[in-house]
Amino acid sequence: MLTDVISKMIEEMLNESDDGSIELQRNDLAQQLGCVPSQISYVITSRFTPQRGYLIESRRGGGGCIRIVRKQVHRDEYLMHFYCAIGDEIDEGESVAFCKNLAGTGIIDEKSYWIMKEAMSNASLSSVPPNLRNKVRSDMFKQMLLTLMKS
Repeated sequence: MLTDVISKMIEEMLNESDDGSIELQRNDLAQQLGCVPSQISYVITSRFTPQRGYLIESRRGGGGCIRIVRKQVHRDEYLMHFYCAIGDEIDEGESVAFCKNLAGTGIIDEKSYWIMKEAMSNASLSSVPPNLRNKVRSDMFKQMLLTLMKS
C-alpha cells in the first residue's frame, strides 16, 4: 500500500538523522514517490501524530517545508501519556491503535499485543451491556498500563 511505503520512507529518514528530526518538502517527496502531495499530508497527519511521539511543524512558502521531530520520552512517561489519553471511555478501534503503538515502540512484545488486543475486544466484552463496554474497556486498559509501569 502506498501509505505504508510513504510511512516507511519517512521512518527511515528519521532513523538516519542524528537528532531524530527531518525537514522535507511535500511536493518533492510526492514527485519522488509518484503520488500526489495530499497523500504525503495524509500519511504525516495520520501516522506521525503526537500520540505516537511525533511533533509536526509546517512552514508555508518556498514549496512548503514540513519538519517532523521524533520526541524521545521515558517509558513510564509514554505510558502515563497513554493513560491520560484514554479518558473515561475508549472504543475497540482506539484500543487497538494504542496497543499497536505500544508494540511499535517496543514497550510490549507481539504476544502481549495480541493478548491485550483480544482482552479489550467486543467479543471479550460480549457479556457487558453495549452501552458500558467502552467504559469497562477504558478501566481495563488503564489497569494494564499501570501494571506495565510497575514492571
